[in-house]
Amino acid sequence: MIKHISIENFAVIEKAEIDFDEGFSVITGETGSGKSVVIEAISLALGSRADSSFVRHGADKAVVQLAADLDGEEIAIRREISASGRNLCRLNGEVVTLAELSKVCARLAEIHGQYDNQTLLDPETHMALIDGCRRETIAPLKEAYRESYDSYIKASSALKKLLASEAENARRLDYYRYEKAEIDKAVLRPGEYEELTDRISVLQNSEKIFSSVETASSAIGGDAGALETLGAALSAIRSVASYSSDLEKLLSDAEDIYYRLQDVESSLNSMADSMSFEPGEIDGCISRIDLIDNLRKKYGSTIEEILAYRDKISAELDVIENFDEEKSKLADASEAAKADLMLKASALSKARHEAASSLTARINSELSELNFSDAKVEASFTPLESAGPDGDETAEFLISANRGEPLKPLSKTASGGEMSRIMLAIRNITGETDRIPTFIFDEIDAGISGVTASIVGRKLKRISESHQIICITHLPQIAAMGDTGYRIHKENDEASTYTHIEKLSEDEKTAEIARLLGGDNITETTLKSARELIESAK
Repeated sequence: MIKHISIENFAVIEKAEIDFDEGFSVITGETGSGKSVVIEAISLALGSRADSSFVRHGADKAVVQLAADLDGEEIAIRREISASGRNLCRLNGEVVTLAELSKVCARLAEIHGQYDNQTLLDPETHMALIDGCRRETIAPLKEAYRESYDSYIKASSALKKLLASEAENARRLDYYRYEKAEIDKAVLRPGEYEELTDRISVLQNSEKIFSSVETASSAIGGDAGALETLGAALSAIRSVASYSSDLEKLLSDAEDIYYRLQDVESSLNSMADSMSFEPGEIDGCISRIDLIDNLRKKYGSTIEEILAYRDKISAELDVIENFDEEKSKLADASEAAKADLMLKASALSKARHEAASSLTARINSELSELNFSDAKVEASFTPLESAGPDGDETAEFLISANRGEPLKPLSKTASGGEMSRIMLAIRNITGETDRIPTFIFDEIDAGISGVTASIVGRKLKRISESHQIICITHLPQIAAMGDTGYRIHKENDEASTYTHIEKLSEDEKTAEIARLLGGDNITETTLKSARELIESAK
């Protein structure tokens, strides 16, 4: 809800502040006092376009600030318009674009009047109104439809992707077959490249390796070799080890070294015995390495990557070679998904048409009470060329405001006053399910009086039970229904005109309604009538 607005140097208002309450707030004032200027200032704060003509004559800039509660959070809006035309929007202290501000404020308030681009005039919102009036029935159908739509999009996308590849399948078929055959022919083995590299290194240095192995083996196990020398050391330590625990430990360490050295000698001897080299082996290894390097350049930096690529193109080949079978399968899946989508769309459409019929009947009844006895509202449904995520049709409300006139979109309906009452009729029905917290009505009393004015007032009062209502009026029947009254009045001096806004006490509210009843000459009779109106409104 809107809690506070501050207006400075805006049109005829030099400086004004209003604290708004919950429920039904009524703004009154003499003709030309600037009532609609207040609504225009609120509209500006809520995201309407700015114009330098809004800046009060002689001022550098106009400033409108608005504080509100939206979904339990406090928000602060500031709009500045300079005389040069510069426009600045701030939301919670941060500079935002007009589009960003409007998006937030569309959830906060809706203004109905001659100056405003109302949400309900947008046909894209009409289906939501229809869905909202029978939410319990339509919501599950919408969810089922959306699930079916997602399945259909997934199935049809898979088919389209397959069909799009059909033209190049023949070219890819031969190419993939060649690549797969080339990789398969190589009979690659993970880790093979590293083994070959190591083997080539051995082969290229075989003489040096053999000589070094022989030398090492002889140095360890030959006459006067390391084992013989170490054996003599072991015998010496063993002869005295029983006299000292330190010697026993040294003996154990020396024995461990001796046995490990024996293992080394044995391994060297085995290596020397096994070092036999086939003629041409090194050439074979180098040739194999060259083959693998050639494949690495084409298909992957490692043998593992080459084999992974082979698996990938093998899967692609399966799809290409079985294209007709796959196409038939995907086509069947797409057709089945489409058939299911059409069933879900039909069920959703039927529920929406029934809801629209009920809703428009109620709207027409409301319009009749609001002195639009010849008005008629219908919902027009238009099929979409293809189903969308929200259904396979759009909806728009059409109205004939007078007998004999053709049905027209709400956006082309006549005056601001008539439009406000049409919106009041719709909001009186949808108010319980509408999530917008604040409705603002300007010119809602244009062209009505008497009993119709009382009906309008009662409907506004009813909506105010679940929403904040701010309404400008000159009719006492509507003003009497308000929970809080505000009076706008204008003063002049030799230099300028000033507009003031004041919140009314109960006595001041009575006096203001008396003025609306009988003019500026307030009498005891008009005061009595004002009290009776206020009492009857409770």
